[in-house]
Amino acid sequence: MNRRQLLTGAGMALAASAFPTGWVSAADTPKRRILFFTKSSGFEHPAIKITNGMPGFGERILKELGEKHGFEVDATKDGTVFTPANLAKYDAFFFYTTGDLTTPGNDKNPPMTQEGKQALLDAVRNGKGFLGSHSAADTFHTQPDTPDRANRYVAHGEKSDPYLRMLGGEFIKHGKQQKAKMTVVDPSFPGFKEAGSSFEMMEEWYSLKDFMPDLHVLLVQETEGMTGADYQRGPYPATWARMHGQGRVFYTSMGHRDDVWTNPTFQSILLGGIAWAVRNVDADVTPNLRTAAPRHGEIPPKGA
Repeated sequence: MNRRQLLTGAGMALAASAFPTGWVSAADTPKRRILFFTKSSGFEHPAIKITNGMPGFGERILKELGEKHGFEVDATKDGTVFTPANLAKYDAFFFYTTGDLTTPGNDKNPPMTQEGKQALLDAVRNGKGFLGSHSAADTFHTQPDTPDRANRYVAHGEKSDPYLRMLGGEFIKHGKQQKAKMTVVDPSFPGFKEAGSSFEMMEEWYSLKDFMPDLHVLLVQETEGMTGADYQRGPYPATWARMHGQGRVFYTSMGHRDDVWTNPTFQSILLGGIAWAVRNVDADVTPNLRTAAPRHGEIPPKGA
């Protein structure tokens, strides 16, 4: 066994023991179906890159979790799948994406159409679930997203791209990978009990902005002790849930590193988000942004 296989086996065993059989898809509910969309119109992360015909680590782990917990995962980089008829087949959509998905971009796969983007937003508003990991917040940046990224250091509020308003926040920039602390705000949310009151993890941490005011914050990124200008700000939301019309939206900034995908805490959090998004479990998602992260509106200086 190589190191990746050992990590995968250990992580999957821990994740399986943490959840009763059928917790995500219970025996009395239909098997849930998730569309995992991994198109990269910007930077393509190793976690979702296909290399020599082999899917990235994130895709493989998500499918393995689906097999163990009773949900089905269809993965694609083809933006033409976003039609009303095709979206109707799924209970939720899971994005690990970058850039303007209506352009071919770096991975050269077929882009979404503008109509397809709207079909996605309509499907979520009308009751489908949506999940985003890591660079889902580095997607459909509010324009103009110029090479100097100057526009990313501005809070756009209601002028933010509709996708980002659905997601709940936007990526600004990240610094070097480092160990940092996450504070658990709501341990009663599905999958969060196992995380304790806080935890540390080595990760590529995102600095985020333009948080929707109705976020139910689940994890707060603690910035004290972090190095790099991107993090010289108050604590801010890093994982959250919110309602978008009738749809349930869950986002976590984690998911860059392979060893994060095998981490039992991350898997527990992810499975909880999936179970909630596909409506197999309920949770209180009362907005708590102002109390959970009072300094969330701070944006690092331009050029950080």
